[in-house]
Amino acid sequence: MNEKLIVALDVPESSLALNIVEELKEVVTFFKVGMELFYREGPSFIYKLKNLGLKVFLDLKLHDIPNTVARALKNLFNLEIDMVNVHALGGQEMLKASYEVKNEALKVSGKAPLILGVTVLTSMNQESLEKLGFKFELNHLVSLLAKETYDAGLDGVVASALEVPLIKKVCGPDFITVTPGIRRAFDENYDQKRVITPKKALKLGADYLVVGRPITGALNRREAAQKFLEEMGVD
Repeated sequence: MNEKLIVALDVPESSLALNIVEELKEVVTFFKVGMELFYREGPSFIYKLKNLGLKVFLDLKLHDIPNTVARALKNLFNLEIDMVNVHALGGQEMLKASYEVKNEALKVSGKAPLILGVTVLTSMNQESLEKLGFKFELNHLVSLLAKETYDAGLDGVVASALEVPLIKKVCGPDFITVTPGIRRAFDENYDQKRVITPKKALKLGADYLVVGRPITGALNRREAAQKFLEEMGVD
């Protein structure tokens, strides 16, 4: 199950992130690097993780015109990351441009990271969408964005595990779902609104679970990670 657990290194600088990695690397092999850390430390930090033999999900939620996103992805692919995301709200042309970058990389080198489309952030709920002027249900928006991502040829989406059954129904069982907002029953939700336990997320069909502060903020991070893995392994 450790391959399904992605620990989010949502911390401000590399020394703290590397301390977390050092504590967890014997039980966790996959780490997420987001905007806060990447914008400060840049590619050098990614190389440090890869040199340790770890997998990296680069969580930058690229969202721009198709040409800009495509060029950005070409640069990011050089880091030999394992997973990266773009925002599905960028539209079909942007998503297809992302696919073409991956397709070209596969032709040239035979390898490329998984590319995911971000649907609706787990920090948002129905009320959040309505304040932005969306007049339809959150689940409907997630399914629309997932289908757009699927039709463009990308590998999967980032979404709440609560929406995984709908996504799998619309896009098929092999369409990858990466799910933030994973919390055990007694964990603090922080700014997450659509949360779910690891055991239930897996039962709903989630492929990867992203966990940040409940592990990285724990007094004993390794023990916290092991507790998540134990709960994930329960039948």
